[in-house]
Amino acid sequence: MRLVGPNGEQVGIVRVEDALRLAAEADLDLVEVAPMAKPPVAKLMDFGKFKYEAALKAREARKNQVNTVIKEIKLRPKIDPHDYGTKKGHVERFLKGGDKVKVTIMFRGREQSRPELGFRLLQRLAEDVLELGTVESAPKQDGRNMIMVLAPTKKKSEAMAEQRRARTSDSGHAAQAADAPETPAEAPEAAPVAETPEATPAADATAVPEATTAE
Repeated sequence: MRLVGPNGEQVGIVRVEDALRLAAEADLDLVEVAPMAKPPVAKLMDFGKFKYEAALKAREARKNQVNTVIKEIKLRPKIDPHDYGTKKGHVERFLKGGDKVKVTIMFRGREQSRPELGFRLLQRLAEDVLELGTVESAPKQDGRNMIMVLAPTKKKSEAMAEQRRARTSDSGHAAQAADAPETPAEAPEAAPVAETPEATPAADATAVPEATTAE
């Protein structure tokens, strides 16, 4: 078998008995990593540590994995302006959330003879949401329908991270506002007390002349 050392170095082609002896001397395991190769490839390693690190990598990969979701919006060729605005709002919301959007134009009856109506409507929608998404699949006829796929300009993981940051920022501002001490209301200044005018002294009483006794 071809033997690989613990640090990835090539030991060479050795007998199984020699490989087992080297593994025992290094207190490592002999693990066959490519059994279908000719000759088979084995590696000296700590198998317990290898399994642990592999499990950590798998867990991290699952954590970072983002499932691609394709939302669907259906329109009619002769949609009225209000309905168009509502549908466009849904498309914008999906793109902001990092999801792809499949836009389907449904033709009925005589509308099937006017595919250009659906094409122009899809082009208009793509231009209206240009800041949020790009055309991943150009408009194409699919039976009675016409289909276009829009992809977000930001990946879903980036969009979700941005939403989390926004929520964290909003909650932080709310907490700061709650913790801020209330400013005590200033007491109104006391109205000035009007000075009481001093009492004017009473005029001295006029002396009454003594009565003259007649002699």
